[in-house]
Amino acid sequence: MKDHSNPKKKITSKQVVAMAGVILLVAIYIITLLVAIFNPGESGNYFRICLVSTIAVPILIWIYVWMYGKLTNRHTFADPNYLKPEEPKED
Repeated sequence: MKDHSNPKKKITSKQVVAMAGVILLVAIYIITLLVAIFNPGESGNYFRICLVSTIAVPILIWIYVWMYGKLTNRHTFADPNYLKPEEPKED
């Protein structure tokens, strides 16, 4: 009998980029919290950085996934026509 309890899965570059984005955002949030606690005078600047990165990091990840799909000719969730079914081409 074969053991299927721990099959090896290939980690894609999209997963690596997504995890890096999550880690980056969590780190920024923690740094912002610590600065707000220990140095209230600088907390406003860090809060602005936190707000901008909360919007910018997911957009940069989406652009990466979209470009990856375009360069490899694959259909990804970042494509604008992702949910539309393929229409047959007419000659």
